[in-house]
Amino acid sequence: MKIPTNLKHKPVIVVEDYDKIDGNYALDTDAKGLSLGLAQWNDRGKVDISGKVWRHTGEKWSRQSEELPITRILDLAILVARGNLYFQDAYRHEKFYDPENPEIDIIGLQGNRMTVEVDTDNPMIDEDILLYYDTLQKDGELIGERMRVLKRLLDDLGY
Repeated sequence: MKIPTNLKHKPVIVVEDYDKIDGNYALDTDAKGLSLGLAQWNDRGKVDISGKVWRHTGEKWSRQSEELPITRILDLAILVARGNLYFQDAYRHEKFYDPENPEIDIIGLQGNRMTVEVDTDNPMIDEDILLYYDTLQKDGELIGERMRVLKRLLDDLGY
């Protein structure tokens, strides 16, 4: 399915037929494409790059399609990587986290900090963190494949 080019987000680099590789949702998803392009919120003289997940209902392009600034996409990738690293040793805590010290890491960005922590305000955190961990284990092959591709591309870029 072709990603539309007549809407406010202007695709430059696209992945069409994303529904065939959408992780656990492959072949059964409304996410039909991904794109990197010019953000729909661009103002005169200010251009941002954004990423977009294109959703299609079967009849039309969905208003639930998501567009994110490229820096947020990278911040989410950083969060995923740091979260995965955390869960390699989380079993050392009885509850898979330390209720007295839920902070996982402080990552410096733009002269400030992104504090990564377990959400102890979640009233179901003890159950939810175990479900999250179990899902990471179950999806380890899918996640690992994408992490290896990302690592290879970052290495190729010289990072």
